[in-house]
Amino acid sequence: MTKKTKQTLITVITLTALVALLAGGYYFISIANELGDLQKTGEDSPFYNIEKVDQDSSIEPPVWEGDEPVNVLLMGVDARGFSEGEIPRSDTMLVASIDPVTKKISLFSLLRDTYTAIPNHGNNRINTAITHGPDVAMQAASDLLGIPIQYYVYTDFQGFIKLVDAVDGVDIEVEKDLYYVSKADNHEYDIDLKQGFQHLDGEKALMYVRFRHDAMSDFSRTERQRKLLGAIAEKLKTTSSLARLPSILKEVSPYIDTNLTFNDIWKLAALGIQSNFQATEQIPPMNLIKETKIGGAAVLTVKDPVELKAYVQDVLSSGQASVDHEEDVENKEDTEDIEAISTY
Repeated sequence: MTKKTKQTLITVITLTALVALLAGGYYFISIANELGDLQKTGEDSPFYNIEKVDQDSSIEPPVWEGDEPVNVLLMGVDARGFSEGEIPRSDTMLVASIDPVTKKISLFSLLRDTYTAIPNHGNNRINTAITHGPDVAMQAASDLLGIPIQYYVYTDFQGFIKLVDAVDGVDIEVEKDLYYVSKADNHEYDIDLKQGFQHLDGEKALMYVRFRHDAMSDFSRTERQRKLLGAIAEKLKTTSSLARLPSILKEVSPYIDTNLTFNDIWKLAALGIQSNFQATEQIPPMNLIKETKIGGAAVLTVKDPVELKAYVQDVLSSGQASVDHEEDVENKEDTEDIEAISTY
């Protein structure tokens, strides 16, 4: 190799490294900018009116060092028909528990008609908690499950659609035909999915997680929500999604609010890539549910709150609940004939 050739090669390698460094810097700066926009403040916050009423209501989340389990409340709402500043009841509530030591994720979906204590607001369905702000919702879920919930992520239907589309959709086995039409919504959110393995875009994914118009109502719906969320999480871990992370965040950022800081999100993202789902469970489990009438409305009460908390701990420690599986299945089958519980 001549001296001139060697110098040319060194120049090319140096320029290539410089371009890669600049591209990498742009990538991380873009991510940082978008992550910073997820946490809304002031009038940009969907909870601005609540925060104005009680200026001292906002609770600062603990500093997460990254070496202890962290629990995040995920909430999705249907904001159609609500005025700006109004907070609808939660359509979906899930708690993701991530253990940085075992690299395991447990996902709990909360049945929205579960009747429980809403801190400083009496007893009500747990899906009403968010109307009093995210801190109340986190505390209500924490009291129900018996675990500390440090963080929340809040979005609406549009945010969900944008997320699924941003990762180019997900592949899901649709377990049966799902069909429902509603003139009241001008057919905007009609549901029509056929049984079988298929690729779902954002609109169809929303159909999949919203459907509850069968005998199992919210019970089977929460199963689908956990299943789809797991599929999205796996899709986000792919090389192609990671490469497009800045654009994905840009798409969903306007529709998301959270109390997670940039550093928290960065640590959680790094942990999430290394972790796997160990369990996805419904809360309360079937054998601890009692259908009750309160004030003339059908709600779900917990037969034994202490046993429910023990159940959650079993899931977190082993990924398998201690309640007898056959009994759980039998109780689930018994609910086939139960009429669907009213939405609110």
